[in-house]
Amino acid sequence: MTAAMPKTKAQDTLFAPGRNCWRAVPAGRAAFLVDAEDYYRAFMSAAMRATRSIIILAWDFDSRTRLCCDEGKDDPPQVLGAFLNYLVDRRPDLHIYVLDWDYPLVYGTDREIPPPYGLGWVPHRRVHLRYDNTHPVAGSHHQKVVVIDDNVAFSGGLDLTNRRWDTCEHRGDDPRRTCNGEPYPPFHDVMAVVDGAAAKSLGDLTRERWYLATDEVIPTLGVGADAWPEDVMPELQDTTVAISRTSPPSEARAAVREVEELYLDMIRAARRCIYIENQYFTSYKLAQLLEERLSEKDGPEVILVLRLLSHGWLEEHTMEVVRTELIKHLRKADKHQRLGIYYPHVPGLKEGTCVDIHSKVMVVDEEWARVGSANLCNRSMGLDTECDLTMEAAGDPAVMKVIGGFRDRLLAEHLDVTPDRIEDAVRKTGSAVQAIESLQTGQRSLRSLQDVKEWPDSVVELAALADPDKPPVSVESLMEHIAPAQPKKSAPRHWRALVASVVALAALTALWRYTPLAQFATAERIISLAENFSGLWWAPLLLIAAYTPACLTLFPRPLITLFAVVAFGPLLGAGYAMIGIMVAAAVTYWMGAWLDPATVRRLAGEKLNHVSEILRERGLLAVTALRLVPLAPFAIEGLVAGAIRIKLWHFMLGSWFGILPGTFATIVFGHQLSTGLRNSGQINYWLIAGVVLLMGVGAWFVKRWLFNGKSAVRNRKPGKQLRQAKTSAA
Repeated sequence: MTAAMPKTKAQDTLFAPGRNCWRAVPAGRAAFLVDAEDYYRAFMSAAMRATRSIIILAWDFDSRTRLCCDEGKDDPPQVLGAFLNYLVDRRPDLHIYVLDWDYPLVYGTDREIPPPYGLGWVPHRRVHLRYDNTHPVAGSHHQKVVVIDDNVAFSGGLDLTNRRWDTCEHRGDDPRRTCNGEPYPPFHDVMAVVDGAAAKSLGDLTRERWYLATDEVIPTLGVGADAWPEDVMPELQDTTVAISRTSPPSEARAAVREVEELYLDMIRAARRCIYIENQYFTSYKLAQLLEERLSEKDGPEVILVLRLLSHGWLEEHTMEVVRTELIKHLRKADKHQRLGIYYPHVPGLKEGTCVDIHSKVMVVDEEWARVGSANLCNRSMGLDTECDLTMEAAGDPAVMKVIGGFRDRLLAEHLDVTPDRIEDAVRKTGSAVQAIESLQTGQRSLRSLQDVKEWPDSVVELAALADPDKPPVSVESLMEHIAPAQPKKSAPRHWRALVASVVALAALTALWRYTPLAQFATAERIISLAENFSGLWWAPLLLIAAYTPACLTLFPRPLITLFAVVAFGPLLGAGYAMIGIMVAAAVTYWMGAWLDPATVRRLAGEKLNHVSEILRERGLLAVTALRLVPLAPFAIEGLVAGAIRIKLWHFMLGSWFGILPGTFATIVFGHQLSTGLRNSGQINYWLIAGVVLLMGVGAWFVKRWLFNGKSAVRNRKPGKQLRQAKTSAA
């Protein structure tokens, strides 16, 4: 059991640069900005004073964002893009640098069409807009930092984008809270603003991030004039600020996990109260440590303020599932009644909406106040890029009062009372949890998060795959499968995944048979739909074209093949399927060939060299084997083969031979499915079982062949293959 870590004279700080923070540096002034109304106003005020540079790191950046909702105010411009152009127009030496995440298309519906396409905002020539695509597969650039003249810096959870603006009142019917004419729910988030050496260090961080993403250098011009926002009163002066980062591993450096380490250290050091506001709560490691602290007889109270609802069906069935499991374990560990889990309630909200808790805040006792971009989820600990700022009291009563006051201000906002009432209630009850309970009302208030859904263990394990702390699919992981140090035995979790798959299939079967869907999804309807589709002249073209986007978005190809067989029969269906798959293979290969090999090396790491040597040495056979045993997604294998310049005919012919058995198996299943839809008594179960057995045995032999050939390439020099590829491309 983890014991608390009270400070001693020898231990006068929790910060350990190089382990739980990057730097611990002084700030002449620091303040907390709660909600976007205050942050956007402070950003505009500081930006108006900029003379040399403004650097913006963003998970999302939208030039259409309205920064101020004061009616009648139009000088300076209130819309972000126009405001940035206005700033450089009035300051001839000012340059603005914006680094936005180069997001996947799945996020496109909520985002601005990139200005380089020429369909919207046109940045001034001294407004440099770039997109960061150097993150690993499934990762994102998640830092939200603004640095002005290396003099003032903002960091926290808020981006300069739409659907963020709100006031601390979080009114349910605020007419100003709209995006594209549509209202959105209340939104709560927090930023920190610092100056001095802390701001200068954040300037170094943003320049490094810019260089890694663009290979361009932002000049360091020295600290400019005082840009502190005029309406922001400093809450802390001459304080120490720790800057903690998360960065995934790359060829240039190892993974950086300072964010996670400081979270763990803060939880261990807590003596009285851990207050947390966060968008997510899915980190197993942090949750386990909180369990240990709750189980201690004299451990701290733990207060979690979370969002009531998830964003959409997918998040509900992934992140919320894991959160539910972790909350269940916390409550089981809470034998001493020191746990409070709440969500903000605002009356009058539209059904299906809630106050969007987007903040990433932790306050421990009155000693540490932390504001950043990192969620309490696994991906923020190791997969995404993150940046958190933490202030430390070091036993100073004045600083402790400010940190405690910051926590009370947040609680007061959610409970719709004054901070003084929070302080009085804590003093009277001797407990922050009991103080919250005593101040709850039926109106705007904090409410206990109850009635959480129960999910089977198999579903929880599958849901956890949506929140990895390392790249879940990469060329590096592909290498681990192709040439591991030692063949690995199957782990018990594989059986759990199999059980989960069976449960999912059973659920789909029950859905088909025992819900109104059974009346719609009848055999006659399915056959009629397929036959009507096959009668259209353009149906084969659409079917062939469907394979390429399916491969790029990880949509299961066999489902398309099954439909092809039902619609066109086994012969024509097989032909169209093979053509479509080969077209998709060629597209992914050409996409990989267009990539800069240096970019591939940054994304994949040194082990890409071993993969390329294996593919080069075995050529056609290696491609065939990789297609027979799908050790990575179809598109990933094509991108890698193109990037390392495998011969095109080797790749295409190997792909043909490799996918033929799997496609044949799908055709057998599809033909039997079509037969079963027409006449269930005609299904040949022995044929299906034979195909399954044949595919399993074949996959075992192919994987064994790959593993036995690993030693031939183990000692080759790194970088050779990509250097050859780069020379060839030149």
